Amino acid sequence: MHREALREWVKRAEIDAGQRPGTSSSDAARIAELERKVKELERSNAILRAASVFFARELDPKLPR
Repeated sequence: MHREALREWVKRAEIDAGQRPGTSSSDAARIAELERKVKELERSNAILRAASVFFARELDPKLPR
């Protein structure tokens, strides 16, 4: 085992135990999950915006196509 790997594991364990400042493993996983959800919601909103523009133009003949 490389000593740098061991040092990182000890550091991660201390952060998770609250003995050292930093973002815990569970918090980092939660943040990553929330960032994925935000990205998915932003993509969905963009699709819905494009669809609403499309249907508004279909329903109102005065709007340019």
